[in-house]
Amino acid sequence: MPGPGEPWGAAERRPLLASNTRGPRRWRLAAGAVILFVEMLERAAYFGISANLVLYLNSTHLNWTGQQASFAALIFLGASYLLAPVGGWLADVYLSRYLVVALSLLLYLLSSSLLAATAFNDGRSSFCGDMPEFLIEHSSCQSTWSKPYCAPTVYMVLLLLALAASSIRTNLTSFGADQVLYLGRNATRRFFNWFYWSINLGAVLSLLVVAFVQQNISFLWGYTIVVSCVGLALFLFLFATPVFITKAPTGSQVSTMLKLALQNCCPQLCRRYAARDPRGAQLLPDQRYPQPGPSPQEDIANFQVLMKILPVMLTLVPYWMVYFQMQTTYVLQGLHLHIPIFPASPTNGSMALHTQHNYTIPEAWLLLANIVVVLILVPLKDHLLDPFLLRHKLLPSPLKKMALGMFFGVTSVIVAGILEMERLQYIDQEKIVIQKIGQVTYNAASLPIWWQIPQYLLIGISEIFASIPGLEFAYSEAPRSMKGAIMGIFFCLSGVGSLLGSSLVALLSLPGGWLHCHKDLGNINNCRMDYYFFLLAGIQAATFLLFLWISGHYEQAVQDRASQTYTSRDRG
Repeated sequence: MPGPGEPWGAAERRPLLASNTRGPRRWRLAAGAVILFVEMLERAAYFGISANLVLYLNSTHLNWTGQQASFAALIFLGASYLLAPVGGWLADVYLSRYLVVALSLLLYLLSSSLLAATAFNDGRSSFCGDMPEFLIEHSSCQSTWSKPYCAPTVYMVLLLLALAASSIRTNLTSFGADQVLYLGRNATRRFFNWFYWSINLGAVLSLLVVAFVQQNISFLWGYTIVVSCVGLALFLFLFATPVFITKAPTGSQVSTMLKLALQNCCPQLCRRYAARDPRGAQLLPDQRYPQPGPSPQEDIANFQVLMKILPVMLTLVPYWMVYFQMQTTYVLQGLHLHIPIFPASPTNGSMALHTQHNYTIPEAWLLLANIVVVLILVPLKDHLLDPFLLRHKLLPSPLKKMALGMFFGVTSVIVAGILEMERLQYIDQEKIVIQKIGQVTYNAASLPIWWQIPQYLLIGISEIFASIPGLEFAYSEAPRSMKGAIMGIFFCLSGVGSLLGSSLVALLSLPGGWLHCHKDLGNINNCRMDYYFFLLAGIQAATFLLFLWISGHYEQAVQDRASQTYTSRDRG
């Protein structure tokens, strides 16, 4: 907290290791670099869990059906964003961003270790009990077993992992921006570019190594690598503590915002409550006792800013519905396309004994198409495109970039729908390849999986123009005392999009729905997933138009306020 006579927020400028006058920039860069490296390791662990989660749950380890596995994956992805405000609230009220990140990494380490324990027999027996004999005897008939084995333990672990990941995502993003805030005008914009780059670098390392190990060697070894990444991230974060700028908890404005919303919506109810309980009137922003933190006038101004930012972020929810398809339905679609084997299976009969050593290309590697786009375009954008546009005063606003990202999101899911139509035609014509992925056999269309690359490329381009500017918009437009809360809302709405996508999958999986497959084994050949993709495209297209209207009004209001400020200065 600030000392007596210090301005509010002064304490956040103090690293625990005092910077000398000749090297403060060096310490700020070092702190920022550590944050980026920790984020890379955490994302490597996260993708190591999420990329093959559907395949793991659908394997003979747990014998979940394709629908159950997809639903659990969407729940995990959604919760890892939806729980973001919890970590932000803990940091603001009780702990701090630094402590929440450290404790979340510890929770991450423990829960990922428990997930690894479910990947071998003794671990499953200890935490889940023995597998029902019915599943052991009829492991190929998963559709007749309604209860997924080990579900309570798996869901508990996934929710703990989601809580840890969301808390890290919310606090590490703004904590890292705090480290470079005083390095210049464009420091935070560049930090968000490289922060997102480190996220995708971690994803590349995870997909190249962890996904391959999980699919072709064992899930136990794959999850062991995940645990190692989290442990290293925790060690580095604690080791770099002396160079971090830290900020003490300042209290939450959530209750204040709710009271202001209640005052605006139901002013008569507030007056009645204040008349009945005079002490309750003290809770209203313009009547409370002075205390550290934002003043009552700042609370009202912050509430007005929040009401203007929130509609913009709400119209991004359908984009997140589309975005999270690449880790769920895109994965299911890829498992039912022909996946090459390497090295090539020998044709010589004398070599037939060695064919069991062949490896299939991990389906999760298709995510690399998305990630490579980000890894290539972010440095080009940061070093070439953005400076060029900035010099010529042509750099688009974050809102215009977000609109462009939503457009590419629509095109991605449309391409996925067209590919699914083509895939189903191959199935109808019995152009089928029987392939074993992990420990599950799939009846796949003979259409090569490489046809999925365009939809992954398009979703990667959309990510650059929607997600990165979205982070920049949330951080830059939020009042100083509400940056953590606004970032939490931003990530929370991402989770809302994922959960809405999972709810739509569950709804369409009911009897008579497009995704209802009566012959299930992770099998989508009897579904109409193409209709689902086109429905998502329609929802995203409609909200894209709504976003253009809302963002246009927002930018016009900003320009009007700026012109009024200049006019008042000229008069003064």
